Amino acid sequence: MNYLRYVKLIGTMHVSPRSREEVYRTIVNERPHAVAIELDRLRFISMMEERHVTLGESLRYGRAGLINYLLAKVEERLGEEFGMAPGEEMKAAISAAEEIGAQLYLIDEDIRVILSKLSSAPFREKLLMGLEAIGVFLPLGGSVEGDPTEEYRAMMIQFKERYPYLYRVLVEDRNLVMARNLMAVVNTLKSAGIKRPKVVAVVGMGHKPGLEHLLNTPSRVGGKFYLTP
Repeated sequence: MNYLRYVKLIGTMHVSPRSREEVYRTIVNERPHAVAIELDRLRFISMMEERHVTLGESLRYGRAGLINYLLAKVEERLGEEFGMAPGEEMKAAISAAEEIGAQLYLIDEDIRVILSKLSSAPFREKLLMGLEAIGVFLPLGGSVEGDPTEEYRAMMIQFKERYPYLYRVLVEDRNLVMARNLMAVVNTLKSAGIKRPKVVAVVGMGHKPGLEHLLNTPSRVGGKFYLTP
């Protein structure tokens, strides 16, 4: 079965106000049976309670915690440039789902599993990220110019080239988990008697191409489901 016919993927820039507006408008207009978002339960709770993890708290998780902290800081700085805090598009999806009465699903991999994998990153990638992380705490200077979408795609390509292991953990592995969970959402709706279920999934732009491919060729997915309604 081609699951992509039942799932509309919205690829967002996590720090773009335009993405937040697109998410809300699409869900309200499409009125899907279910809305799926790129979060797990722990990150969902943290976002809704507006918890901000400090450097000291991150260091309790060792190198993996530090890597996660630095990545979060990069998103925060980009948010300052684009005018929106990370996570606002996910909150827009939650609000829209509540407004139309759609079931909300959390489809991302457990953050604890992700952190465990990050701790096994090659030394070269850890060192390179540590050196480049210095720039996170320095002024970016100037405003963002050009097409932010193209800049985001270019950034993802560069990240994959420089950090192949981290790219696999943060993008490819999570694509598999999210694809499995989206398939489970569709199957659940079909089991409930909905012949043509409609699901809107809100994910980062970097995940969209991979998810489209996996949902279009579900035989490549396999494995267990980690569905969290």
